[in-house]
Amino acid sequence: MTDNLTDNPTASLSGNPIADPTASTRGRTTAPVTSDDRLVDVIVIGGGTGGYATALRAAALGLTVVLAERDKVGGTCLHRGCIPSKAMLHAAELVDGIAEARERWGVKASVDSIDWQALVATRDDIVSRNHKGVEGHLAHAGVRVLRGSAQLTGPRGVFIEGYGNFSARRGIVLATGSRPRMLPGLQADGRHVVTSDDALFAPGLPGSVLVLGGGAIGVEYASFHRSMGAEVTLVEAADRLVPLEDADVSRHLTRGLKKRGIDVQTGARFLDASVLPDGVRASVRTARGEIRTIEAERLLVAVGRTPVTDGLGLAAAGLAVDERGFVAPADWSRLETAVPGIHVVGDLLPPPSLGLAHASFSEGLLVAETLAQVASPPVDYTAVPRVTYSSPQTASVGLTEAEARNRGDDVVVNTMPLTAVAKGMVHGQGGVVKVVAARGGQVLGVHLVGPNVSEMIAESQLIVGWDAEPSDVARHIHAHPTLSEAVGETFLTLAGRGLHQQ
Repeated sequence: MTDNLTDNPTASLSGNPIADPTASTRGRTTAPVTSDDRLVDVIVIGGGTGGYATALRAAALGLTVVLAERDKVGGTCLHRGCIPSKAMLHAAELVDGIAEARERWGVKASVDSIDWQALVATRDDIVSRNHKGVEGHLAHAGVRVLRGSAQLTGPRGVFIEGYGNFSARRGIVLATGSRPRMLPGLQADGRHVVTSDDALFAPGLPGSVLVLGGGAIGVEYASFHRSMGAEVTLVEAADRLVPLEDADVSRHLTRGLKKRGIDVQTGARFLDASVLPDGVRASVRTARGEIRTIEAERLLVAVGRTPVTDGLGLAAAGLAVDERGFVAPADWSRLETAVPGIHVVGDLLPPPSLGLAHASFSEGLLVAETLAQVASPPVDYTAVPRVTYSSPQTASVGLTEAEARNRGDDVVVNTMPLTAVAKGMVHGQGGVVKVVAARGGQVLGVHLVGPNVSEMIAESQLIVGWDAEPSDVARHIHAHPTLSEAVGETFLTLAGRGLHQQ
C-alpha cells in the first residue's frame, strides 16, 4: 500500500517554478517555494491508499498538507496489486463463464485464444484512469504532492529529495507500505521467478505455474492462472489454505480449487529451486514427508509482505521498528507512535492491523481527524471485511469459530450450503454460509464461500459492527431468488424461525 507518482512536483529547491503534478491537465505552473511553503500542518510520507487517504481528509479539514511519494500515488494496491489483479481476475471469470456455458447450459462456445496484449491494455487503462482520478482528487483538495524519497530529520522534520527540508506543525504520517517477502535462496527475475508485485507484468501466460503461499494473494494468482489454462500447483506450509480464516472456509475453498484441477499441497515445505532455460525446478517436502520435484514455467512467490522502512530515518525521530519490522503505535486509538505527532497507517502497522487497502483508508481517516483535533472513532479491526477474489471467492468478517471459543465465548454455530437456495443451484459452484454467534447474544462472525460473496459481505459487516443479534437480522427480508437468501435463512434458523433449514 505504498508507493508512487509520475508527474513532476510543484517547485524546485532553487525557487524556480517547475511543472505542477497536474499541469498537463490544468495548464498552469505553481509559484516558487518559499520559507512559508516549508512549514505545513501535515507531512505524509507515502502515497498509497493509507497515505493519500490521510492527505485528502486532512486537506478537507482545512490543514495544509505535503505528500511525499517517490513513485506513483495510489501505491501497490492501485499499480501492482488490488486493481490490476482484480481486472485480470474479472477476465478469468469471463473465461470460466464460457466453459460453464458449454458444459452446463448447452451453449456451444469455446475460447479460441487469449489476446494477452489486449487483455493487458484493458487492465492498464483501468489502472491509468484510477491513477488520474487519485491525482485529480489530491490536486482539487490542495494537497502538494512532491515526487521524491523522504527521510525523517526529527520529530517534526522531513527531508524530501529534490526539495529540501520541511517541518510539520501538527504531525507526520508514515505510510510507506510494504514489499513482497522472498524466501532464502530465491531471487525474482520477473520472468521465471516472480512475486505478487510483478506476476501480472511478466511476459505472456505460462503453461504451468508453481505458487508458493496459500494465503489470499497466492490463492488468487493460482485461481487466475488455472482459469487461463495453466497447470497449477499451490503449496502452503500451514495445514490449510488461508490459515487466518475459519477452518470451514479453508475446507470449502480447498474443495473448490481442487475441483477446478488445482493441485493443492498443504503442510508442505519448499526446499529449493533452480532456474532452467524454460522455467524452474523446485523441491518440496509434502505433508507425508516425501520429497517431490515440481517443474513449472513460472514460480510465483506469495509468502507475505514485509514493511518498507529502509531510508526512512526512523532513528533521527527517536523511532525504531519492532522485531518483525513494523512501526508499532503507542496509542492504537490515534495510531500515534511513542513520539508524539508521528502517526502510522497501512502496512507499516503490526497486527491487529490487517494490511488491507480498505483498512488503510479507515486508518487514514482516523489519523487525519486526530491531527485536525476532530473526534474520530478508532478502527475496529474485527469488523473489517476480508475477501479472497478467487473462484470460489471467500469473504468474512468478525471472529472465526476457533477464535471465539479460544477466548472463552459460549457460541452457537449455523452453516448453510449456498446450493440450498435456488440461486446457488443456478450458479452451481457450491459454497457455504457460516455464522458464529454468542449463545443468546450478538453475532461474532460471518464467513462465506462461493460465487460473488465479495459483494455479499457488506451486510455481515454491519451485523458484526453493530453488535446485532440473530433475531435482529431475522426480521429483515432478503430478496428471492438471491444468494443472499442463504444468509437470511442462516439467521432465521439461529433466531428459532427457520423455514427451509430446520
